[in-house]
Amino acid sequence: MKGDLFSSEHMVRPAVEPGMSVENPKCIKYAVNGEMLARQGAMIAYRGGLQFERKGQGVGGLLKRAVTGEGLPLMTVRGQGEAWFAHEAQNCFVVEVEPGDQFTVNGRNVLCFDASLAYEIKTVKGSGIAGGGLFNSVFSGHGRLGLVCEGTPLVIPVSPQYPVYVDTDAVVGWTARLQTSLHRSQSIGSMLRGGSGEAVQLMLQGEGYVVVRPSEATPQKVQQH
Repeated sequence: MKGDLFSSEHMVRPAVEPGMSVENPKCIKYAVNGEMLARQGAMIAYRGGLQFERKGQGVGGLLKRAVTGEGLPLMTVRGQGEAWFAHEAQNCFVVEVEPGDQFTVNGRNVLCFDASLAYEIKTVKGSGIAGGGLFNSVFSGHGRLGLVCEGTPLVIPVSPQYPVYVDTDAVVGWTARLQTSLHRSQSIGSMLRGGSGEAVQLMLQGEGYVVVRPSEATPQKVQQH
């Protein structure tokens, strides 16, 4: 076969070592040699001796979804082979979590991760019911975390002198040692008159980074995730 479709630009590259890598901007490849975890339904292709098992729906088996608090089901992938993961042609990125690090991430942005990573579900401090009861997952340990994002994300430095205010529907995640609280940018009177549509944000203070996607989640998108 000939043609641009079969050029090296689109041809998958052989894995050079076990683990996660970005195959192209819309897809993550995982060379499995043992076990890893991924979002259910995110596998688009695989080869080799792999088994896919739906992970239980107990507290340890799901990631909480922002705003709704509903579960994002996971699957365990075991064996030896290669698997490719993607979600709605969103952009893919890999985060390296090192010992002592923590990365808080919105469940809707999780694609896959190493089994060596630990995670726990937490309510975002300061969000409460007014902030939609935000549920995020805090990853720690040592390993790689594959994320998806609609559009190209913004990574904004946070310092004690310059806190950052983010829309709760746009935030992807943030690094350890950042404190969160709810910030109201409009008066009650302004909101009653219609306001700007940006009444409440999540304020992050301290030293670190916050990752934001260049779009807000619409009600339809929230239901799909």
